[in-house]
Amino acid sequence: MPELPEVEAARRVLEEHCVGKRIKRACVADDAKVIDGVSPKDFEVALVGKSIVGVHRKGKNMWIQLDSPPFPSFQFGMAGAVYIKGVAVTNYKRAVVKDTDEWPSKYSKLFVELDDGLEFSFTDKRRFAKVRLLDNPISVPPISELGPDALTEPMTLDNFFSCLSKKKTGIKAILLDQGFMSGIGNWMADEVLYQARIHPQQIASTMTKETCETLLNCINEVTKFAVQVDADSLQFPVEWLFHYRWGKKPGKVNGKKIEFINAGGRTTAYVPQLQKLPAVKEGRKKTKAAESDDDDELENEDKKPVVPAVVVKVKKQAGKKNRKEAANVKREREGSDGDDENEEQAKPAASSKR
Repeated sequence: MPELPEVEAARRVLEEHCVGKRIKRACVADDAKVIDGVSPKDFEVALVGKSIVGVHRKGKNMWIQLDSPPFPSFQFGMAGAVYIKGVAVTNYKRAVVKDTDEWPSKYSKLFVELDDGLEFSFTDKRRFAKVRLLDNPISVPPISELGPDALTEPMTLDNFFSCLSKKKTGIKAILLDQGFMSGIGNWMADEVLYQARIHPQQIASTMTKETCETLLNCINEVTKFAVQVDADSLQFPVEWLFHYRWGKKPGKVNGKKIEFINAGGRTTAYVPQLQKLPAVKEGRKKTKAAESDDDDELENEDKKPVVPAVVVKVKKQAGKKNRKEAANVKREREGSDGDDENEEQAKPAASSKR
């Protein structure tokens, strides 16, 4: 699913191409599962004639600031995507909008035409996204309940260590808890734990301050790098676990075997040779809660991971070797994804009349 880097890439491309322009026309899908709490007609009326003055994000949530409220707010779910016609598209392995597809896509949930002729849409093939119309997005759930943003509000080491020292559950479940730190999802959690050499099921309160410092540094570094390349996974370093974690297939990263377990309610890739679970001290009993991650700490989302987005517009510099090797890995792994739960059948929703 789209995580912080993918949503930030979408925010940036909208900010670059849409801010300062007026909404000439809007078309909202008649899909109450995605369009939450407002009729398509009322949504359209609230947008037309307004000017876009900013695009904001916290965690995996984004909202467009207009010259007056209410504002459209987006929770990307499993396969939300932003497509600016002829400019940029956010692609997902299971829900891709292609240049050759009909426009707007039959999976479009919100279509907007601006006064200069530019058109963009928010699409969602799998229908787990939420699109709302809110007067103040940051004051209501889910945004009001989010913890500090992993990119824009990095935690200090003292705060990070203090918070984790009180947690009696597995570290991966905590990283997935958007109320603890917002923006990290399944692939990012696996990546930072691999780079920090921490077992995904290690109880957070057992981690030393030194280990917490290593993990926090990895969170900051992975987040910043992924954002820097606009979530273009072909530019991720070839030694990242990311390139080898999909599909639960036997594989190796840097010559070391990858295994899969359930941690935090999610299929989890890790390297046992490097990520060892510390022995429990004598006299200390493992509780059921400590051995299994609390599903309540997870966001309400489908369990099947989706290869993160590639923003077509991206032309940032990166090592040619990384791109070539990462592309080879992607081709070898094509056709398989991580988790094994059944995905919901994609259902296009009818759009309201324009």
